[in-house]
Amino acid sequence: METIELVRYRRCLKRKNYSAHTVKNYMNIMDNFTRWLRTPLREVTREDIGAYVDQLLRKRRTPKTITCHLQTIRLFFDHLINEEGVDMVNPVTKISLRLPKPLPRHLKDNQVTTLFAVITDLRDRAIFMLMLRSGLRVEEVAKLTVDAVEYHRRQLFVSNGKGGKDRVVYLSEDAQSALQAYLKKRSSKAKGLFLVQKGPMTGKPISVRGIQKRIEYYARKSRLKVSCHQLRHTMATQLLNADAALVTIQDLLGHGQITTTQRYCRVSNLKVQRDYYKAIEVVMQRTQSREDDEFELDEKWIKENRV
Repeated sequence: METIELVRYRRCLKRKNYSAHTVKNYMNIMDNFTRWLRTPLREVTREDIGAYVDQLLRKRRTPKTITCHLQTIRLFFDHLINEEGVDMVNPVTKISLRLPKPLPRHLKDNQVTTLFAVITDLRDRAIFMLMLRSGLRVEEVAKLTVDAVEYHRRQLFVSNGKGGKDRVVYLSEDAQSALQAYLKKRSSKAKGLFLVQKGPMTGKPISVRGIQKRIEYYARKSRLKVSCHQLRHTMATQLLNADAALVTIQDLLGHGQITTTQRYCRVSNLKVQRDYYKAIEVVMQRTQSREDDEFELDEKWIKENRV
């Protein structure tokens, strides 16, 4: 059962326009924390937080999961102190767990071909083509509406994406063709763009989990390790390899910080290779020119000082 503090916190998150998904995750973490806690929330100490971390470690939670718990709990206590006026020190003052920084994985060109060869369903093909070509997150695809598509401009309006931000993304020819083929087959007048096609939920907007299950099905069928987010990574890497500016990719993906987008530089080997050979050629030309100048000076000195 939620305490009065958590009830108010939930209301506060909703007032601040946090997504339903984020509110649910925050409250699940706080519920887990309060069930474990043996003292009132307003009396939590740093020692309590340390003991909670130890408990998560005993359960073999990953460093990423533990950090997520700590960040959420810290935000809750910030809310108590700054908005509820509780006189206390935030017990989560420092998050010191070392997190691995795995490179974002992307599909190679031949793997993209293999994957889409097994995606014959028109709806699914349109869904995953939008992720690959427009860099949409799975949550953004699930929330798309029919009127978000502007065919004459070949663009999509993404409303209330991650962080509550709106942005415009663009449609490649193959993504637009896949989308038009799906809509030509679809007879429903529902506002949602991608709808459930079978079962009791037929005609309702497809859920995030529904989309994830479809990519898992196609991953097994194509024998590839692929996720929805990998399609987004693949788009970013392909654009970088095609010499798109980093700030352009940042805008298309809806990244709040350029440092998030810069991670793709670490995996874009083709771009690195091309930049290396281009730069090293300039270096070698300068070096050769300097050596030639020094050789000419030596020759001149020898001639002038020849006995």
